[in-house]
Amino acid sequence: MPSMLDAVVVGAGPNGLTAAVELARRGFSVALFEAKSTVGGGARTEELTLPGFRHDPCSAAHPLGINSPAFRALPLDRYGLEWLHAPLPMAHPFPDGTAAVLSRSVARTAASFGPRDAGPYRRLVEPLLAHWDTLVRDFMSLPLTALPRDPVTLARFGLAGLPPSTWLMRRFKDERVKTLFAGLVAHVMAPLDGLATGAIGLVFALAAHARGWPVPRGGSQAISDALAGYLRDLGGEVHTDYEVKRLDDLPPARAYVFDTSPAALARIAGFGDYYANYRYGPSVFKIDYALDGPVPWTAPEARVAGTVQIGASHAEIGTALRAASREDRAPDKPFLITVQPSVADPTRAPEGKHVFWAYGHVPNGWSGDLTEAIERQLERFAPGFRDRVLARATAGPAEMAARNANYVGGDIACGAASGLQLLLRPRLSLFPYHTPHPAVFICSSATPPGPGVHGMSGHNAAKAVWRRLRQT
Repeated sequence: MPSMLDAVVVGAGPNGLTAAVELARRGFSVALFEAKSTVGGGARTEELTLPGFRHDPCSAAHPLGINSPAFRALPLDRYGLEWLHAPLPMAHPFPDGTAAVLSRSVARTAASFGPRDAGPYRRLVEPLLAHWDTLVRDFMSLPLTALPRDPVTLARFGLAGLPPSTWLMRRFKDERVKTLFAGLVAHVMAPLDGLATGAIGLVFALAAHARGWPVPRGGSQAISDALAGYLRDLGGEVHTDYEVKRLDDLPPARAYVFDTSPAALARIAGFGDYYANYRYGPSVFKIDYALDGPVPWTAPEARVAGTVQIGASHAEIGTALRAASREDRAPDKPFLITVQPSVADPTRAPEGKHVFWAYGHVPNGWSGDLTEAIERQLERFAPGFRDRVLARATAGPAEMAARNANYVGGDIACGAASGLQLLLRPRLSLFPYHTPHPAVFICSSATPPGPGVHGMSGHNAAKAVWRRLRQT
């Protein structure tokens, strides 16, 4: 290790790894330090239940990953990353055995909404989809890391997406499309009537049409391992089992980049109450299952979907979100996000068996057990589900936080993705990656563009870092 590194990165989640790669690609000397024994953060894979069943403890399906401008610019396929697609990216079944779907095809998706809403849906998404690659780069690069490449399309997206999702839903007549959109918004655990929640639903829908909601072959760890492999080939160093409690624990460097929560950064760097107003949001109660066969969904579409959303109506979903976000109690009928990776990747389980996970939203730091409520919901849409369960591994807020220190109180978004904090995080600032110390930066999903395995927070932060390094 040189006597003075150009940059030290703390935290080997997707954003820390991406920041380190971006700096190493530009010739800077980089060392990365991770407290856990393996890299990955929210993109890991482990045998949580039974031998041969490979589960993703955190993120599993990756619509933002395959669409990420940062990942797409890197040769990650050379380091083992291969995206696998289920026949359908996502299905949202209903109690009557039918389902609305997100297909790669806009036409098939619109048809699943019913005749009254097919036209309005196509008019909403097709103009944006035509400019998707520049649009996704523009909104994932904001704020001042790059000028918009297509300001007209970005403005059109903003007009539809900046209001609450409840406004966007007024374009549609049928409950089916409203329910599916409510489920898309709920992926970031934001109340449906919040600022810019329409944009959340639109991003997930457009991502499905553009490139799908795939899983990596072998599990989410493949994303992290590919980034780490590329970093090493660029000359970067990766140190695991290295917990950082203060800046003095790190080697001398011209810049320090933290893929941590704002609370942890403030503690390590001695920033006092600089991030005291940063809010952490609801948590999740997650169950990883080893199954003796596929989930017995009533709706045929759900059997071939990589992701399945569970909520009978947009009102039921809204009630569940309010309970977790505002009422400080677990919902009686939780909205569930479920992923069935082995539909796309049979190598994730022994022959004929399946891995499956489901989570419901609960208040931050909640200490109860949501297993019964989750399985009751699953049985509504997949009767006989419990009969398929070979083993389960449950994780509430405390367990989620133990797996990933960035999940404060179990908040997998590393900060509430609601109100102004959805757009302006971790503080109201035009320079969100900067901190009170000119050589210290933050690159976690507590910074724009926010939650998800996409590396763009790390990519954007790296730009701020190399601008400083070139000036000093």
